[in-house]
Amino acid sequence: MDNQFFKNIESKTGVNMNEVLKLANSLQNANFKDEKTVRRVIREVARIANRPVSKEMEDKMVHTITKEGNKLDMGTIANMMNKK
Repeated sequence: MDNQFFKNIESKTGVNMNEVLKLANSLQNANFKDEKTVRRVIREVARIANRPVSKEMEDKMVHTITKEGNKLDMGTIANMMNKK
């Protein structure tokens, strides 16, 4: 992708694409059955997106991802955060 594409996304969303790419790389070998790992990822996505996540919402997301076997990606977390 070209640099202008990322700059356009950053200007429209306020999300730093370098942070998104860094997070995506860290997810490649993560164990999403591990509650601590899932909580860390949820908190990091919330921080990057500048969206607060309540303890109750975090608990629901962790349960959905670790117990129900849903796949974890930034889209899944973002959708869960938007369903407040």
